[in-house]
Amino acid sequence: MSLTFHWFLPTNGDSRHVVGGGHGTPATASGRDRPPTVAYLSQIARAAEDLGFVGALTPTGAWCEDAWLTTAMVSQHSERLKFLVAFRPGFVSPTLAAQMAATFQRQSGGRLLLNVVTGGESHEQRAYGDFLDKDARYRRTGEFLHIVRALWEGATVDLAGEHLRVEEARLARVPDPVPQVYFGGSSPVAGEVAARYADVYLTWGEPPAQVAEKIAWIRELAAEEGRTVRFGIRLHVITRDTSAQAWAEADRLLAGFDPQTVRSVQAGLARSESEGQRRMLALHGGSRDGLEIHPNLWAGIGLVRGGAGTALVGSHEEVAERIREYHALGIEEFVLSGYPHLEEAYWFGEGVLPRLAAQGLWHHPHTPRPQQAAQVPFAS
Repeated sequence: MSLTFHWFLPTNGDSRHVVGGGHGTPATASGRDRPPTVAYLSQIARAAEDLGFVGALTPTGAWCEDAWLTTAMVSQHSERLKFLVAFRPGFVSPTLAAQMAATFQRQSGGRLLLNVVTGGESHEQRAYGDFLDKDARYRRTGEFLHIVRALWEGATVDLAGEHLRVEEARLARVPDPVPQVYFGGSSPVAGEVAARYADVYLTWGEPPAQVAEKIAWIRELAAEEGRTVRFGIRLHVITRDTSAQAWAEADRLLAGFDPQTVRSVQAGLARSESEGQRRMLALHGGSRDGLEIHPNLWAGIGLVRGGAGTALVGSHEEVAERIREYHALGIEEFVLSGYPHLEEAYWFGEGVLPRLAAQGLWHHPHTPRPQQAAQVPFAS
């Protein structure tokens, strides 16, 4: 099976430096270097689809532009790229979300994927009028996905749950195709929801041994539900012709981290309720030392950015080898990003993907496989 690669739309702004933000922390000033205009994001989207990325993740939260609206506009300036839209189920009714997804599929030609984000930090959730605690938010997400999936199947739904209630909910037109649901979370209740409702379980870029533990955990929970789940990983990437060039770029990014910004971001993230964020922080401990936590896996991004905080750094062959290592654990989908996102998409797409293709691990999704290529006879 060919590996699937997704890119990232930086709706919090882009730069030749790392743009921080996420998990209750604001985007850093570098996000103003390249504002997230529809024109610029469409440039990234067109480059990604040409290079062979299947989709592009858009984040959610107060630190970035709204993902639904932005991707709807960018979809009109691209042809094939799918949009992995991150959204928080507590901010919209399940019936409306199901309807929005169906509309998006029809208007975009079936290019919607959904990344369900149960909730950021409590202080950010409260700013949006959501006062549930973390575990309650996950239970609400379970009810939300139960309703949405039933509606997508054409059912009429009546549910009086702990947090959500609908009566005679039904869609006039179901989505075709039904959007795939991506879901992440490291707490016990998150695992339960993923096992019941996720198509793809996403983990942040932890070292392979920790990723293997997560995969085994979710596989067991899904098996208890009579389901199977695919697995994906979220990473940044810095890939160059040589290892020295890649690490020089990582060092350049690190040198641009203002010490006060690092302290401020780390103090904010230390208050996080997220188990996944706690695991990310533990990889670097707020220190600039010892950031290569596994061969070619660099934790420097997490010093100034919440959420995904690790990057694959190395030569094209080294990065391809790390991808093979994660794939051997069961990872099928890779959600990648890099600063700046336009240029870094080309470094990866032209440097790493051809190597994976030569090894039979990847095929460009928009070109026929060699055995399927039409045999055109010579003209007589």
